[in-house]
Formats: sequence, structure tokens, C-alpha cells
Amino acid sequence: MTSGDQPTFDLAVRDNAEATRYEVTANGELAGFLTYRLHENRVVFLHAEVDEKFEGHGVGSRLAREALDDVIRQGKQITPLCPFVNEYIHRHLQYVEHVDAVHRPEFATT
Repeated sequence: MTSGDQPTFDLAVRDNAEATRYEVTANGELAGFLTYRLHENRVVFLHAEVDEKFEGHGVGSRLAREALDDVIRQGKQITPLCPFVNEYIHRHLQYVEHVDAVHRPEFATT
């Protein structure tokens, strides 16, 4: 690999329901997680972490996207208390319609 090459990772995201978090692995190694709590028909996202050696390679974005998509597939609403998830939704407005009514106004565009 030359100095300009970016490492490539085989990423996989899964819901570890027992630990109430989505986990992303890179080449089989835990690379990050996104904690949540279930509240009625909502998934409340609380905190995201990505191991620093995987930062800057889209690992966090992949984790957020797949977690949000999974929640939508389940027919649940999103409560984005996690700053990373909140910012991800600001950059990917297709998720706004799935944000709970209390938090949806935060994403209003002018």
C-alpha cells in the first residue's frame, strides 16, 4: 500500500439487542458502537463511538446509516439524542420524516 492509499475494511453492522447497541466490525474487529434505548415505539439513540484507528474511513457513517435504516424497517421512530446521529440526520434529510415529533422541528430547513 502506498502512502496515498486508504485502508479498506470489510464492514458489518449488527444490532446487539442484549447490549442495546448497534455494533460495527471492520475485518471482524469491533470498530465502534451506537447505544440506544427502546421507549414505546421509538429508538432513542444515546451515544456513538468509533475506535480512533477506524476514524475517517466512513465507519461511523455506515454504523449510523444501517442503524437508522433498521429502525425504519421496524416501523419505529427515531429519537436522535446522540450528537453524531443528530448531525448525520442533518446531512441526510431523508431520515427526518422518521424522527419523532418532538425532535423533528430541529431539522426544519429555512
